[in-house]
Amino acid sequence: QVHLVESGGGLVQAGGSLRLSCTASGLIFDDYAMYWFRQAPGKEREGVSSINWNGGSTYYADSVKGRFTISRDNAKNTLYLQMNSLKPEDTAMYYCVGSRAYYHGGHPDSNGMDYWGKGTLVTISP
Repeated sequence: QVHLVESGGGLVQAGGSLRLSCTASGLIFDDYAMYWFRQAPGKEREGVSSINWNGGSTYYADSVKGRFTISRDNAKNTLYLQMNSLKPEDTAMYYCVGSRAYYHGGHPDSNGMDYWGKGTLVTISP
């Protein structure tokens, strides 16, 4: 059974940093491109960032470009999202997602993803 378990969320002040982690089990991790999506209350789900199987290709939404860094450690079956210069508008539930589909490196589509974690809550105070 596949599990994606996010951690690292919390409450921080604007301008602060958080590092999200996602540990995967039950799958061959480096068979999967990995994604971070987020959803704020009352808003649509947003594809924040993605990374191909070996970390050689990444994508960032314009809203986080220059502030967030995605990375992965295939030896540890773990995905990361380093979030710096956080803003109140970054407040959302953040989800770790895996997909074996072809990685195009463009804006992620939440449809067709294979596995989703349950999410970790990030709250940024003004």
